[in-house]
Amino acid sequence: MKYSKETSKIIQDAGLDASNVGSSEAQIALLTDRIRSLTEHVKLHKKDVHSRHGLVKLVSQRRKQLKYLRKTKLDSYDALITKLSIRGL
Repeated sequence: MKYSKETSKIIQDAGLDASNVGSSEAQIALLTDRIRSLTEHVKLHKKDVHSRHGLVKLVSQRRKQLKYLRKTKLDSYDALITKLSIRGL
């Protein structure tokens, strides 16, 4: 299946295989990118409540993915949070 170049680039920047977009690590990397861009948007547009709500949902989704990854592959979890520069659980 073909994915956009941007998606592949985000996954490769996280040090993962670009063809494995379904893995927890890849999903977390993609969510992190979306969260970062939406955070910048919300900082500029403080009254945009709908985007803020979407941001909260994305953060919650990423937290669930991180929780699953920590439970199943602890070494992958540690490497990923270091590489993406995000806080652990």
